[in-house]
Amino acid sequence: MKLLLAWLLGPIAVATVAGVLLLYPWGRDAPTSAISSGTPVHGTITTATSGPCLAAGQVQVGDQPDPGAKPCLSARVELTDGPGSGRTVELTVPIEPSTPRFSAGDHVVLAYNGGDAADPASYQLIDFQRGLPLAVLAALFAIAVVVLGRWHGLAALGALVLSFVVLVAFVLPAILAGENPLLVAIVGAGLIMFIALYLTHGLSARTSVAVLGTLASLALIGALSAIFSAAASLTGLDDSTSTLIASLGHGIDARGLLLAGIVIGALGVLDDITVTQTSAVWELRRANPALTRRELYSAGLRIGRDHVGSAVNTLVMAYAGAALPVMLYSSISGVGLGAILGSQDVAQEIVRTLAGSVGIVAAVPVTTVLAAVIASREPVSHISPTSAHEPQPTTPARSAPP
Repeated sequence: MKLLLAWLLGPIAVATVAGVLLLYPWGRDAPTSAISSGTPVHGTITTATSGPCLAAGQVQVGDQPDPGAKPCLSARVELTDGPGSGRTVELTVPIEPSTPRFSAGDHVVLAYNGGDAADPASYQLIDFQRGLPLAVLAALFAIAVVVLGRWHGLAALGALVLSFVVLVAFVLPAILAGENPLLVAIVGAGLIMFIALYLTHGLSARTSVAVLGTLASLALIGALSAIFSAAASLTGLDDSTSTLIASLGHGIDARGLLLAGIVIGALGVLDDITVTQTSAVWELRRANPALTRRELYSAGLRIGRDHVGSAVNTLVMAYAGAALPVMLYSSISGVGLGAILGSQDVAQEIVRTLAGSVGIVAAVPVTTVLAAVIASREPVSHISPTSAHEPQPTTPARSAPP
């Protein structure tokens, strides 16, 4: 049975590696943005006062400000890096509902346009520094995973880091180089799947079944997404994609980019479903070796029905949360519900959610039947109750009866 799994997964693994080698932009220069946004430099706001917006060289006459003037924030910023490090510049920021609220003591990011480092006109106040809180949160996450999961959690963290490396080092450069986004996403998701599952759960028949179930479900999600995005005439041209095209200075397959996001976004939930189902069937087999293949499938499917409801809800809420500003904007637009649901931004989230949910639902019976077939042929002595990454417990020897 292990030979059968190797025969099925071996060509897929080889094709995945070959796809990475073929799609990676070897020797090609990395694209640069056609829209210059300046070089980021850091600084700290020392003082911040609000008042009417004044043009350069303009002074306020009288004590009472013009009631029709727009409010602005005047901030003195001490630069902490870049060519003007150590200098203090005074910047004016219009106070709008869509602009951040800066105050004294904030650590901020400025855009430097390359001009005179002492000239305030060379800088634009754009954002806050977030490196420290994000690093602290990442450290808390890593500690929690390792404390609870021990060696298994450490392996999961390693898989997470490698998955991020695949996204940054392969998926992003290949798409920016002009390769088909959906094809790049399929190859990248396959590579992430092999790395994450085998590194986290070990080389075993159980993990191989989870890999097969994930592959089958990803194929279904990709097919459904392609069919219904074309049927619904989804272009993929939302605000983020339009900004990307403007920055690149040339066109990109926007619909392919939408499909790529659907495939990669569904991968994490599918891993959870397939691993859980496979482990459930293996544990049922270990607990009762007399169960037949059909009985293993029926019992595993009952477990899967409970799991799939919460998993689908997780996926729907994740996408709904990401699309919340779009939904809020659509709800106040004054058009009917049908027009809101049929709009480009909302319709693509509906396709993303429903296609992913169908794949999740299908992953349960597909993975369960594969697990039942393989587990029923596994010798019970080979089915371990603990992870391959954790030390096996020792059972104290019983003394011989007198």
